[in-house]
Amino acid sequence: MKIAFLGLGHMGLPMAVNLVKAGHSVLGFDVFPAALEAATRQGVPVADSAEAAAAEAEVVLTMFPSGKHLLEAYRGGLLTAAPAGSLFLDCSTINVDEAREAAGLAVAAGHRAADAPVSGGVVGAEAGSLTFMVGASAEEFAVLQPILDVMGKRAVHCGSNGAGQAAKICNNMLLGISMIGAAEAFVLGEKLGLEHQALYDVISTASGQCWSVTTNCPVPGPVPASPANRDYQPGFAGALMSKDLGLALNAVQSTGVAAELGPLAAAIYARFAAGEGAGRDFSGIITDIRDHSN
Repeated sequence: MKIAFLGLGHMGLPMAVNLVKAGHSVLGFDVFPAALEAATRQGVPVADSAEAAAAEAEVVLTMFPSGKHLLEAYRGGLLTAAPAGSLFLDCSTINVDEAREAAGLAVAAGHRAADAPVSGGVVGAEAGSLTFMVGASAEEFAVLQPILDVMGKRAVHCGSNGAGQAAKICNNMLLGISMIGAAEAFVLGEKLGLEHQALYDVISTASGQCWSVTTNCPVPGPVPASPANRDYQPGFAGALMSKDLGLALNAVQSTGVAAELGPLAAAIYARFAAGEGAGRDFSGIITDIRDHSN
């Protein structure tokens, strides 16, 4: 496929590299010169502008920091630059309402649209093992499946436009809550004289078992691959978890769901991300809990 890949940052660049390696015709662009230089070094051809990259594209893939950036690009000429009937695939993580608005703009301009936020972080992007949560028609999902299979190990069709974003924020709200719970449990265990390995051996095989313990354990030792063993180098940064929980909070408020733990997790991670936690793995929240304990 001819793919315009817009947004060649920490996640976007390895995804684009994998598409190139798989034989797709990729033309990339990023507003930061350093990102363009990195893309060129890794074999991804780059254009002079987003519009130039999209000029002959069958798929226009965006990986942007926010919905504001996506909507500005769509309204700023990107939709008119692409050939009629192009499939606009947004892999950013944004508000559900923004995803639906963007899809509406694309369709109104004579294109097709899908949202497919990802899970798996930079490691998954580099390994081509991401999970995609896709909001699109069945027809668009089928068209996208071959390129999603290159960039990830699984693509789940969640429903129509916006459904991918909805699934992503629901999942990450639960993840944020569970990591705080895991961290609190380990800090409590420390205060009660439990060794980390002993508590891990119980939780990992008992009713408290969860991904936040068995894969991304917030204490060093029990899970050698977890960021806790690398002084909480991400991984999935605290700033990104704070962003995603903010999106979940927006959705909770707009839908009237009587959620209490999600908004509390959003507040806790907002505090964490306001300081050094922004650049640390989100499991580093355990250090914040320790700091606020007696």
